[in-house]
Amino acid sequence: MCSHITGRNDPVLIKPRSGWVPIDLKELWQYRELALMLAWREILIRYKQSLLGAAWAIIQPLATMLVFTVLFGLLLGRGNLPTIDGVPYSVSTYCALLPWQMFAQSVTRASMSIVSNQSLISKVYFPRLIIPLAPVLAALADFAIAFLLLIALMMWYHIVPGSAIVLLPVYVVLGLATALGSALLLAAVNTVYRDIQQAVPFLVQVLMYLSPVLYSAQSVLRNQPEWVKVLYYSNPMTGVIEGFRWTVLGAQPPSPLILTCSALAVFVMLIGYMFYFKRIERRFADVV
Repeated sequence: MCSHITGRNDPVLIKPRSGWVPIDLKELWQYRELALMLAWREILIRYKQSLLGAAWAIIQPLATMLVFTVLFGLLLGRGNLPTIDGVPYSVSTYCALLPWQMFAQSVTRASMSIVSNQSLISKVYFPRLIIPLAPVLAALADFAIAFLLLIALMMWYHIVPGSAIVLLPVYVVLGLATALGSALLLAAVNTVYRDIQQAVPFLVQVLMYLSPVLYSAQSVLRNQPEWVKVLYYSNPMTGVIEGFRWTVLGAQPPSPLILTCSALAVFVMLIGYMFYFKRIERRFADVV
């Protein structure tokens, strides 16, 4: 990338740095308004000329919850639904679908974000991390809207959250970090291998069944050996979803093993994928 400095007559050639590039969080913060603007654009594009508009943020998890409530009710019987103790299956599942929907929407849209913004990337300089970050922030808006129905369901079933509700923002941030880490990897790889955008919806669907969204973790891990539990909770979304159920619905609190596995997996994934993204971003203008 070339740039001319007006203060002198001689042009200065700016070349991309080789090797592993450090993450400049200060620069990212300086461009926060651009990130918010791109996130707002994501929201406007999503609901432009939409009949129901933002109501889709509620309709999607609600429809999924209703389908599986009926399906599992017919297959297992109403008394054998894989829910947490003392909470109706419908409420438990809808609560889990909120962080999952935030993750799924972030990853699906962010995986195509670099390619979709190729004209912007090739003409203007700004931290490229902002591009996959914007869909993640936009998904947070949908999460906030869908959370209103969860409050209504809890009031209907007389479910009162305990003191752990103060930790809910922690799990929201943990879910956003998981989504951002996955988004950075997929967005970067998709610039080189366009097969990724075809595979992402399938991978997200598979991961949903491997996460405690439509069932509780305790219903599948009961009487399982410790190594199986460690492997299961190495999926970062497992800890996020179970944390949501604990803080909002008063479910059994996650064990230190769950918290450690999930937090460590999120930290390693986010930091590693950020460095990977920064390493190959110099090629974006050439390959998109």
